[in-house]
Amino acid sequence: MLYFTRWKALAVILTATIVCLFAVPNFFPESTVKTWPKWAQRHIVLGLDLQGGSHILLEVDSNSVKKDKLDQVRDDVRRTLRDAKIGYTGLAVRGDGVEVRVKDTDLTNALAKLRELSQPLGGLLGSSGQRSVEVSDAGGGLIRLTVPPAAITERVRQSVEQSIQIVERRINELGTVEPLIQRQGVDRILVQVPGLQDPTRLKELLGKTAKLDFRMVDPTVPPDQAQQGRVPPDSELLMSSSSPKVPYIIKKQVLVSGGDLTDAQPGFDQRSGEPIVTFRFNTSGARKFAQATLENVGQPFAIVLDNEVISAPVIREPITGGSGQISGNFTVQGANDLAILLRAGALPAPLTIIEERTVGPGLGQDSIAAGELASYVGSVLVIVFMLLTYRLFGFFANVAVAINVAMIFGILSLLNATLTLPGIAGIVLTVGIAVDSNVLIYERIREELRAGRTAISAIDAGFTRALATILDSNITTFIAAAVLFYIGTGPVRGFAVTLGIGILTTVFTAFTVTRLIVATWVAWKRPKTVPI
Repeated sequence: MLYFTRWKALAVILTATIVCLFAVPNFFPESTVKTWPKWAQRHIVLGLDLQGGSHILLEVDSNSVKKDKLDQVRDDVRRTLRDAKIGYTGLAVRGDGVEVRVKDTDLTNALAKLRELSQPLGGLLGSSGQRSVEVSDAGGGLIRLTVPPAAITERVRQSVEQSIQIVERRINELGTVEPLIQRQGVDRILVQVPGLQDPTRLKELLGKTAKLDFRMVDPTVPPDQAQQGRVPPDSELLMSSSSPKVPYIIKKQVLVSGGDLTDAQPGFDQRSGEPIVTFRFNTSGARKFAQATLENVGQPFAIVLDNEVISAPVIREPITGGSGQISGNFTVQGANDLAILLRAGALPAPLTIIEERTVGPGLGQDSIAAGELASYVGSVLVIVFMLLTYRLFGFFANVAVAINVAMIFGILSLLNATLTLPGIAGIVLTVGIAVDSNVLIYERIREELRAGRTAISAIDAGFTRALATILDSNITTFIAAAVLFYIGTGPVRGFAVTLGIGILTTVFTAFTVTRLIVATWVAWKRPKTVPI
């Protein structure tokens, strides 16, 4: 057990050294680290409670999700009946469903076609027979399509998942460092951005749905008449985004949506010098945009963002290049923010800020100072205790624990993990666990010595027979850390990560590093007694 081949000893030393070296970037200024190779720039990121920043809790608008779902069902019913050449009247959203009336002679065919819109819900709900739409005959040729609560819940879940990805893209466009974005509950998203002291611009970006549409202006009704309630059924009254507000009558039909955009960049108009946003469509969007402009030369079309008209230029000639520009009295920052929103994509539903906190850097510095003090005091007490109790072997244990802590920081750096105050607590706890493993080994050696074994035989037996006990205790603690990580959020997960990594490095150092140090000492001294 004490014998190490040259290659095995070299592997242990190289493993410990390489992992510890990953912690080195944390001891240099960030400006210096940025000049290093890309693979060497990984480091630990301080969490919100250590360096300050912004904490925002967002909630997905469930009513908007429900409305969009019902509108989608209504549009699907219109498309299905038209494709099947079935006449209908009274198609409208009413309550939690959509109603449409057909002739009695077409009722059977219409029910069969509309039931094709109903799909099984995914996951466990699908196995219980729940479907996305329930189609029923209400009598007298009236067909009702009802969206069950389970389908709305599933749609909210999908909206939250999609929103998380879009929110992450928007925040990353701001150039912030390691934001924490995660689901909280059924319809909420937690956003923590360390180092961001002024969340005003962040809230503006997160609060916008950024739903961009290109639609035609309806010239048949003057805007003043529309404001009196005379709006055609296929159009709607929208206001301009600029002040003073200008009314526009915009057709509901979307020519091209923002989902067809592949890129958007801020820039300046070459003629006027005002800030603009240039955009580029994908192949499908470019084809639709070219067809729309070809058919409507001389007509005004509207660029609509979140139900506000940014601009309504006249189509002078067909736009076939798949790109264009948006102008609307932007500021430089306004053009840049709009480009960020368009690149990141539109949110599937509006997000409402229901909680907001800003943590100042002073509080973070106090937390760091308190964590450092606790770490130093705990480490000094452990070092002194081990030296007084186990003398030379206590020194070996202290060296192994120091390597253990360095390996923890190395792995955290390799993972670009975020270190929080509970994470520091996990590291301090790991120091105690690491020492506990050495205590078990040394006490076992003492027992073997009292049983009459020779020095080398007792050391060998101590390492061998303590293995099962150390593995049992560390595995149970690791399971607890895994459960905390799985069910916990935020700081609890930070504690679980550092504790779990610390347990892995503890087992490694106890049975390789400490044993290698002791084996090297035994081979050098060939002791007759054990100074323990």
